[in-house]
Amino acid sequence: MGKKLLLDAIKGKETERLPWVPFVGCHGGALIDEDAESYLKSGELMTRGTLKAIEEYDPDGIPVNFDLSIEAEALGCELQWAKENPPAVTSHILSEKKLQDLPKITENSGRIPEVIKVLKALKEKDPDVGIYALVTGPFTLALHLQGTDIFMDMYDKPDEVKNLLQYCNDICIAVADIYLKHGCDVVSLVDPMTSQIGPDAFREFITPSATAFFDHIRSKEALSSFFVCGDAQKNVEAMCETGPDNISVDENISLDYVRDICQQYDISFGGNLKLTVVLLMGTEDDVRRHTIETMDMGGNKGFILAPGCDLPYNVPTGNLKIVTQIVQDSYQQDVARELAQKVQNVQSTINLTEYGRSDKVIVDVITLDSESCAPCQYMVEAVKNAAPHFGDLVVWREHTIKERESVEFMMGLMVKNIPTICIDGKIKFVSTIPRREELIKAIQDRINEKFALKLREQKGKLLVLGSGSEECEKTWQNAQQALRELGSTVEIKQIQDEKQIEEYGVASTPAVVTISEEVKYSGRVPSVEVIKEWIKALE
Repeated sequence: MGKKLLLDAIKGKETERLPWVPFVGCHGGALIDEDAESYLKSGELMTRGTLKAIEEYDPDGIPVNFDLSIEAEALGCELQWAKENPPAVTSHILSEKKLQDLPKITENSGRIPEVIKVLKALKEKDPDVGIYALVTGPFTLALHLQGTDIFMDMYDKPDEVKNLLQYCNDICIAVADIYLKHGCDVVSLVDPMTSQIGPDAFREFITPSATAFFDHIRSKEALSSFFVCGDAQKNVEAMCETGPDNISVDENISLDYVRDICQQYDISFGGNLKLTVVLLMGTEDDVRRHTIETMDMGGNKGFILAPGCDLPYNVPTGNLKIVTQIVQDSYQQDVARELAQKVQNVQSTINLTEYGRSDKVIVDVITLDSESCAPCQYMVEAVKNAAPHFGDLVVWREHTIKERESVEFMMGLMVKNIPTICIDGKIKFVSTIPRREELIKAIQDRINEKFALKLREQKGKLLVLGSGSEECEKTWQNAQQALRELGSTVEIKQIQDEKQIEEYGVASTPAVVTISEEVKYSGRVPSVEVIKEWIKALE
């Protein structure tokens, strides 16, 4: 029943229960005690891990791959491998080659043969489980090939960007055809970097290629999904306009919003169980409560329950089994609804009220994990490239919310979306990768602000004590003239109240006192040049 249930939901039909699709990527490696690098390079290991996930989680559908570097690697980009995350793209092939010089994509390109091995094995061993094949979307693939210069080129060289996206879409279609040929049931176009642009840019640059992709999948009489992570709520309607059968989102987007928009376009939708706070670090009660809330929000028509993205490597199997129980057992659903009435949130124990008071400017990048999340990777890369402009005036660091301490830090800064850049504790860039110049300006503005604050804190005052005599008036005039001639902003103040003057312990007036309470002159008129020296010492 699982596969039929899934396909009916993707087609927008009402189902007797929700289909459950755990997005198992490198987590499959953890299930068979293999690190992510070994796992994602081997069709045999991926088969074992995926079959183990099917055994453990009893899903209605499962991805055969979840690695957004496969196409980029096959085209010549270099990767940095990790033990618990998918690889990150570390070199952009178009910096050394032209588009026409890149190799053609075939069944034998890169690691595509390993994915085919998994497809064939799953079709044979578990024919009742629907199989997702994931293809890196054209915009994300273009970022891999060219790097972040593409954001400036969208303004300066739009035709070149569109040409690159057309090329990337041709790659997407070629890879999708390979996976369809070998039996996948759903082709998912995964394009997380589209969360970094607005609806106008989306419709200009993404819509033509995405529409052509989904039209092609439909011509093959197959089903499709458009999968985006990050704060892409602004683009949900534009995504629907491209004509996929399904849209999947992560926790950055409110599921009820996605539901309402998708239903207007008669498109199914999926998501968006919270990966870290709930599935990775939550208690069993957290998982029960959140699962039933998500199920109730999605409803039982055209909705697929799934994590917001690929599962973290070390996500507890017990938490995922609870999701399975709740999906398949109505009694467990009733229990979960009771628990949902209790509000239990992770509370921040970090006091950040004084954050950002140090001499250096602190740039914090809050991410899911830059090793496994493309938008996170490029946001970290943007900060890494901008920080050296300021030498040792700037310190930057990444906070991956796979650790509870980082979640508390995130909450302390009131960060709601991933990825986000904060400068001295203030949210500056949310789910948008800033251009280098833009980020440099934001950091420079903060440096200027700190410098001005420091000047105000350190700047002294010059007090002129006394009134009523010619000498006192002359001293006051000299002080004002000295200030004008220096162009100084040191504050000068005339104190005429006798009781206040007595507090300074001067023997006679006029008297001049610096803010350091040091009596400079008493009983005689200081010259303009002498007062200038006092003022200089206060600046």
